[in-house]
Amino acid sequence: QVQLTESGGGLVQAGSSLTLSCSASGRIYSSAVVAWFRQAPGKEREFVGLRRWKTPSSDYGDSVKGRFTISTDSPKNTFYLQMNNLRPEDTAVYSCAIGSQYSRGESDYRTWGRGTQVTVSS
Repeated sequence: QVQLTESGGGLVQAGSSLTLSCSASGRIYSSAVVAWFRQAPGKEREFVGLRRWKTPSSDYGDSVKGRFTISTDSPKNTFYLQMNNLRPEDTAVYSCAIGSQYSRGESDYRTWGRGTQVTVSS
């Protein structure tokens, strides 16, 4: 089974940009949907965004729409989360996931990374 590894997290100031990467250990199948979720301390896991692996179709949570963008690099079996204009409320552990459904529901994603911490200071 493909394993996912996130990287790129860190501590940044509000208003900054950061790009997270999610690398797969093997080939991501063409019909896959890739997604990002996040979980802040004491809160439920929250949907951030998703994108079809082979087409630009995407969907984003209301709190990040217009600021975050998911992109893919098929030859590298890697996808990214570009985060702009970061806010303190974006502080969370960000996890990438792969599934087969175009869905915001975390239960529809079978393969997950361990997560990377993003902290935004005010």
